[in-house]
Amino acid sequence: MPRSSRNPAPTISDQLESLLGYPWSFPGRPPKYDFSTWTVTDDWPEHIPVTETEVEVFERWFADLFDELFGSAS
Repeated sequence: MPRSSRNPAPTISDQLESLLGYPWSFPGRPPKYDFSTWTVTDDWPEHIPVTETEVEVFERWFADLFDELFGSAS
């Protein structure tokens, strides 16, 4: 029988609570930034100019990945 169905291993938080004697996470000051209030905007132009040399660099460095994703040209 697999271990998980017989006797599940304690989580890291459970282990820390057992060792420390109080629950994780530690009380402390709140995060410096509340990311839930941030707004992300995109101010890039609709069309971004790319030179032929830049395309060649990407094709050379990422050729294996591109072949895997889109299939080989040959």
